[in-house]
Amino acid sequence: MSPETTMTWASLQPALPEMYLTAAICVLLLADVFFGEKRRGFTPTLTLVLLVIGAFVTVQWGNVTGRVVLFGESYVADPLAVLLKLFAFATMALALLYSREYLDRRGMMRGEYYVLGLTTLLGVFVMISANSLLTVYIGLELMSLSLYAMVAFDRENGTAAESAMKYFVLGAIASGMLLYGMSLVYGLNGTLLLDELAAKAVGEPSLGMILGLVFIVVAVAFKFGAVPFHMWLPDVYTGAPTGVTLFLSTVPHAAYFALAFRLLAHGLGATSDAWQDMLAPLAVLSMVLGNVVAIAQTNLKRMLAYSAIGNVGFILLGFVAGSAEGYQAALYYTIAYVIMTLGSFGVLTLASRKGFEAEDLDQFKGLHKRDPWLALIMMFLMFSTAGIPPFVGFWAKFNIFQALWISGHYWLILIGAAVSVIGVFYYLRVVKLMYFDPPGDLPTGSSAGTGVRVVLALNGFAVLALGLAPNALIQLCARVIG
Repeated sequence: MSPETTMTWASLQPALPEMYLTAAICVLLLADVFFGEKRRGFTPTLTLVLLVIGAFVTVQWGNVTGRVVLFGESYVADPLAVLLKLFAFATMALALLYSREYLDRRGMMRGEYYVLGLTTLLGVFVMISANSLLTVYIGLELMSLSLYAMVAFDRENGTAAESAMKYFVLGAIASGMLLYGMSLVYGLNGTLLLDELAAKAVGEPSLGMILGLVFIVVAVAFKFGAVPFHMWLPDVYTGAPTGVTLFLSTVPHAAYFALAFRLLAHGLGATSDAWQDMLAPLAVLSMVLGNVVAIAQTNLKRMLAYSAIGNVGFILLGFVAGSAEGYQAALYYTIAYVIMTLGSFGVLTLASRKGFEAEDLDQFKGLHKRDPWLALIMMFLMFSTAGIPPFVGFWAKFNIFQALWISGHYWLILIGAAVSVIGVFYYLRVVKLMYFDPPGDLPTGSSAGTGVRVVLALNGFAVLALGLAPNALIQLCARVIG
């Protein structure tokens, strides 16, 4: 091998996760054609193996200690990208593991579903390492188009098709707004590269720049599901099959954080005063509406959807703080929220049966008597999502409040504390139903395998362990944000 080839290979190593994932999608397509129909469970098993190998490739060859830019500076590899990609690998592996039996019972455990999942993950990776307005948009569309198809994957489910159509139409509008905002920013600054944009977009922003920021912030708020651009989220969460909702509510969140961090905090960081003023009311509205409307829900999936809207408000508060501490707190909150949501929807998938969807709150009455282990895990997850110490959810909120205190946003701390108290009610209601109400005429036990139940138990106890020893994750977030 010539020195030139060696140098080229070494320079491409930071992009190995994306290259590997592209090859893995091709392998999965071919393997499913030849073996998928002949051997039951072959495709999901192969997908999990590919995800594990991908994580190993990322750690072994795609890991970087500094900041590396590739492909005409449109791609960036740094410690933050490595952390988010590893986290996305783990999140997708758990999401597919929890939903495997659920998808099998509903005839959805087909190769196309897992190819769409890996394509979504590739879009997530592109967004995580985006260093150009064009790369951001390509990654966003690659991820979004795959998610639209996954929501509508159950062709016999009319509600899922309706949800997918609503998601697609509103998502297309948001993508158009993002593209229009980017075109204004590009036209005013003459560059697509986020590094150059950060250097050029300085001083008092012009009216055209503010208009571009408005469209970009609207698109970011839509992807997060922030009020008033949240209309799609409760309907999609409720209408999609629970296994798909589990995937939708967890895997893309690494990309959403990267979208806001790369585009707003880095590329448009010089105009932070303008976009922070836009994000602050969206964050407040999300926290208030999400937590208040969740109280009235009788469907657990819909309740968790409004809970997601409320939690998005807290993540956005980290960006409103506009400091390194705020971005670190937002990253910590994102990781903690995904871990908690994985477990919560994992419980829903395991509690479901053939012909029975565990969605309504009444269906969780007396779960402690029917499945004590599942009830205990759900209790841990509800306590953590409510922000009750010593669970990880408490530290997630505490770090956000600490960042707001440092930046002088005292009024946001008061609002955040008030809505957190409101949120405790509907989380504890789930615990009350599981432990203090009679079970009624509902299915008993879980048909899930021991391995899946053990993994779900580890997921549940992780929210306690990370709460009892929070410093390791906090320091990791601080180190990758810098």
